[in-house]
Amino acid sequence: MLLQFITDYLKHRFTAKSRHGTHSPFVYQLADEVIYDFNDKSEYKNIELQRKKLFNDDSIITVTDLGAGSHLNKNRTKKVSQIAKNALKSPRLAQLIYRLSKHTSPKVAIELGTCLGITSAYLSKANPEAEIITIEGCPQTAGVAKKNFNELDLANIELHVGNFDLILPDIIEKQSTLDFVYIDGNHRKDATLNYFKWCLPKVTENSLLIFDDIYWSEGMKEAWEEIKNHPDVTVTVDLFWIGLVYFRKGQAKEHFKLKF
Repeated sequence: MLLQFITDYLKHRFTAKSRHGTHSPFVYQLADEVIYDFNDKSEYKNIELQRKKLFNDDSIITVTDLGAGSHLNKNRTKKVSQIAKNALKSPRLAQLIYRLSKHTSPKVAIELGTCLGITSAYLSKANPEAEIITIEGCPQTAGVAKKNFNELDLANIELHVGNFDLILPDIIEKQSTLDFVYIDGNHRKDATLNYFKWCLPKVTENSLLIFDDIYWSEGMKEAWEEIKNHPDVTVTVDLFWIGLVYFRKGQAKEHFKLKF
């Protein structure tokens, strides 16, 4: 599995373009102003200090994994520091999620897969006036995330704990539209496609759906292809680590691969 992942990564690097290889004004601007904006921002500092705390946290929790699990550690009992090093999104990727959320300016941002709450914190800082709804399957992991939210003084995050399949439909039902949805959980083909289909009735031409780990497995690659080919989807951006999905009306259907 790891060998296939490396092969997919190398193939992506050889075929992906930079911002200058895109002929779509929308995607060029997105790349130029958002994806490749590597300037440091003041909001990053405290969140990254919190990450460092987690790297040094040797307390042990019991992990309840309702998804496809970890490629790196299958043990149910783990140190928080292990989870932080193996499961948290890198600063580079978490900060991209921050910029994408800030660019979208959602009233409500939904995250599937809280983990220890670092990416949730970035979503909170990106749009302090927005409501951030995040769902985590593991109660003990969610407990660590909640502590991080409190220490970072993040008041706009609503944390739900439990099975995504039971919680997400109710959350979607309560929204008039879906502005921003970040799906980073389960990593199974059928589940990923279900989350996508559940979101569809509430998306608009300004919505952004982000799918994490689109090269995680053969099943995830198949799910990503199905999502790209759905008739409601007009623009996708494959950054290897994540896939961006847009529903812009009146725009020709185009798929982009960008280096990141």
